[in-house]
Amino acid sequence: MAENPLLTRHGEALDLFTERVHAIRPDQWDDPTPCTEWTVRDLVNHLAVEQMWVPPLVREGAGAGEQSDALEGDLLGDDPVATWDVVATAARDAFREPGALDRMVDLSYGESPATHYCAQMTADAAVHAWDLARAIGADERIPKPLVDFSVREVAPYAADLEESGLFAAPVEPLAGADAQARLLALLGREP
Repeated sequence: MAENPLLTRHGEALDLFTERVHAIRPDQWDDPTPCTEWTVRDLVNHLAVEQMWVPPLVREGAGAGEQSDALEGDLLGDDPVATWDVVATAARDAFREPGALDRMVDLSYGESPATHYCAQMTADAAVHAWDLARAIGADERIPKPLVDFSVREVAPYAADLEESGLFAAPVEPLAGADAQARLLALLGREP
C-alpha cells in the first residue's frame, strides 16, 4: 500500500528539522536566529512544543485550551536534542495512526481537519529547518518536494500571517529567485 503523500512530506519535514537539531553545537544554543526574537534554543523549543500538542489533539481529541498551561515555557530540559527526538517521534506516530487524518482537531482558532493541521505542521517544520540551518551555519537547502508542498500550503493564507504576530511581512524575492527563496520571502525571510 502506498504511503499517504501528506504523511510522507510530514516525515520529511520532521527528518529535516531533526538533522538540524543534531547539528547544533553546545555553544550555539544561545545564538540568534532569523526569527528575530528567538535564540536557537527558543526556536527548537517552539517546534518541540508544537510536536507536544499533536498527540493530545489528534489521539485524545483534547482542545488547545485544555493543554495551553501545561505546554508553555521552555520544555526542552537538560537534553534538548533528546527531548526533540522523543516529541518528534510521538507527533509522527500520532499522525500515522489509522484514522488520525480523518479526525477533526480543536485548535486555538477553532476546529480543523487533522489533514490541515498536519499540513500546517509540515510547512512550519520545513521553514523553521531553514531558520535553524541559517542560525547554526548548516546546509540551508530544503528539498524541492517540501518547498513545493509548503508553497501550496502557505500561499492561500500568507497575507494573513503577518497579522498573527508570528511572522514578518512578506518580502519581495529577488528577480529570478528559485522556489525556496520565494517561499522564504512569502514568510518574511530574506535568504
